[in-house]
Amino acid sequence: MWEVFLKEVMRLTKPTLFTNIPVTCEEKDLPGDLFNQLMRDDPSTVNGAEILMLGEMLTLPQNFGNIFLGETFSSYISVHNDSNQVVKDILVKADLQTSSQRLNLSASNAAVAELKPDCCIDDVIHHEVKEIGTHILVCAVSYTTQGGEKMYFRKFFKFQVLKPLDVKTKFYNAESDLSSVTDEVFLEAQIQNITTSPMFMEKVSLEPSIMYNVAELNSVSQAGECVTTFGSRAYLQPMDTRQYLYCLKPKKEFAEKAGIIKGVTVIGKLDIVWKTNLGERGRLQTSQLQRMAPGYGDVRLSLEAIPDTVNLEEPFHITCKITNCSSERTMDLVLEMCNTNSIHWCGISGRQLGKLHPSSSLCLALTLLSSVQGLQSVSGLRLTDTFLKRTYEYDDIAQVCVVSSAIKVES
Repeated sequence: MWEVFLKEVMRLTKPTLFTNIPVTCEEKDLPGDLFNQLMRDDPSTVNGAEILMLGEMLTLPQNFGNIFLGETFSSYISVHNDSNQVVKDILVKADLQTSSQRLNLSASNAAVAELKPDCCIDDVIHHEVKEIGTHILVCAVSYTTQGGEKMYFRKFFKFQVLKPLDVKTKFYNAESDLSSVTDEVFLEAQIQNITTSPMFMEKVSLEPSIMYNVAELNSVSQAGECVTTFGSRAYLQPMDTRQYLYCLKPKKEFAEKAGIIKGVTVIGKLDIVWKTNLGERGRLQTSQLQRMAPGYGDVRLSLEAIPDTVNLEEPFHITCKITNCSSERTMDLVLEMCNTNSIHWCGISGRQLGKLHPSSSLCLALTLLSSVQGLQSVSGLRLTDTFLKRTYEYDDIAQVCVVSSAIKVES
């Protein structure tokens, strides 16, 4: 009788620390010192700390366990000849079936010439998991008996691939403090560990698109050294969330082309590397992150200079920059300044600013004061293009802190 068995398919993974449930009692109780002595005699407990659940031994995995997106799936396959005859032309094939594709994971597609009795053919396969959902490992074995009969069988092993991290992103468009007509973009990435075990966050970086340079804002300088804002321990506990911040600035060759850079929506992608228990590594790369392009319309108004803190009912100065974002139309602009409940403009409203040619800009110094203390929004500017009779409204341009005149404002 010819019997060739697929003896074992085992996932290769790091062992886990053995845990036990300590059972103890006080010496005056009926068992006396019996439970304590049993724990001291248990080889899996730690000498001198027997009541700890964590022991000194390691446990091999008993099943496929949880497999997460971004990890490397490794499996050991063993084919054993249980017969007393030699079989020939043994071919072992391992395929991984996902919801979208079927992958061949076999290290070699060549057949083994012969397999003697009580001998094995072993193979180790590896695959970086890139899809979530149901995966099926299909192991197929074909061989030829000494009588020339061709035999074939296969086995299926189903497992689920889970999502390890929940990544959320937010974009903030900020006015540059330079004379450039382009914006800086701030990216906030919220990363949550949705597994049941802690993670060591080895690397979280942003790979920007070709139009941007990126600066990480997740560290501070202390005593001449760069220290992470997350502290010395980079562990992320289950269900905990960590926020990462990045600043993207347009490259010089693109910064001068306002019409090009303002329409850019692709920012880059996040590269996340982590380690779990006993150093098992996982890696995820997000798809290209996209933001909503800021809509400036035909005319853009930006602030070049504004104080952080001003005195109540005392005039202060700001500098605005007005840019004609049109590439082909000249504008004839009129500036109107409308007072709000807290902000009062000083000067003549309705004054002519003159003609502004395509893709050109002008700087404008304005004076105003606040009649209310606290954090106040600068609002109420209106630009009218007399050629098209179109008015552009600019509110909440910036915010200033207004304090009592009794408090000295440092310049």
